[in-house]
Amino acid sequence: MPRPLWAGAISFGLVTIPVKIVSATEDHDVHFHRVHLTDMGRVRTRKVCELDDQVVSQDEIGKGYEVSTGETVTVTDEELEQMPLPTAKAIEIVAFIDAGSIDPVRISDSYYLAADGQVAAKPYTLLRKALERSSKVAVAKFAWHGRERLGLLRIREGAIVLHSMKWPDEVRNPQELAPRAVEVGEEEIEQALQLADRMTIEDLAGFHDEYRQALEDIIAAKSEGKPLPSPAGGEEKGEVVDLMAALNASVKAAKDSRGEDGEDATVHEMRPAKKAGGRTAPAKKRAASSKTAAAKKTTARSSSAKKATGRKTAAKKRSAS
Repeated sequence: MPRPLWAGAISFGLVTIPVKIVSATEDHDVHFHRVHLTDMGRVRTRKVCELDDQVVSQDEIGKGYEVSTGETVTVTDEELEQMPLPTAKAIEIVAFIDAGSIDPVRISDSYYLAADGQVAAKPYTLLRKALERSSKVAVAKFAWHGRERLGLLRIREGAIVLHSMKWPDEVRNPQELAPRAVEVGEEEIEQALQLADRMTIEDLAGFHDEYRQALEDIIAAKSEGKPLPSPAGGEEKGEVVDLMAALNASVKAAKDSRGEDGEDATVHEMRPAKKAGGRTAPAKKRAASSKTAAAKKTTARSSSAKKATGRKTAAKKRSAS
């Protein structure tokens, strides 16, 4: 089990559920060190006071807020921990809301909530079953990393998940980013929907980070003294002039890639017959040759059968006489 990031409790009316926050995701990125290229020595960030130009150790560093020019107020960790907040050490459920009404833009990081001890087992299971039987998610408030946050509680494979959320005033209005009004025909919309249907999949399990894989290949090649992998040749995409033509081409490409509608599927013959001199015989001639060979084999089998029958008849006559 990953190291807990926070310990507290879920407050659900008069029910208290001791829990620990555990990260729900893993970081698989390739991380670089900053190095001095001359001797490969690590280059580190040093914390220096701008007044006396001296390096400062971690235990000499605190939090400060500049209330006005030249006036800074310090706040200690102990003062932050003792703030009169009901959410200081609790994830307080304040409401329930339909799951479909949540704007995904507001969802930030995700965490699992693990039951903290046997005393938490029953209330944890109670909240889990209540959420599983409902189409709603729980809205909660909690304090973490020096600020109060808004969160959502939902169920994923038997575990309670906490999604950290943006406050309503933290989400920018996107209206100013929308393009100017343009006319889009119904036929274009239908083609776009058809393309979406062709590209629909069951889940995202098949996707992986190709950039990270390529980066790891480069690092492996350099560490082993091998040539770097050749760059992949990408297709140059020109300007889309005819939207309908582009949609039609995209739908056809999606069909071809799945081999749908026999005539649209691309069929490759694995072992083409060859003429003398190494030239490939045309498909019609190959088919005709196959039929002729089959006919010859059938005729040969029929002749053999007739001869065998004739021999048996003659044998019977000789034995009768």
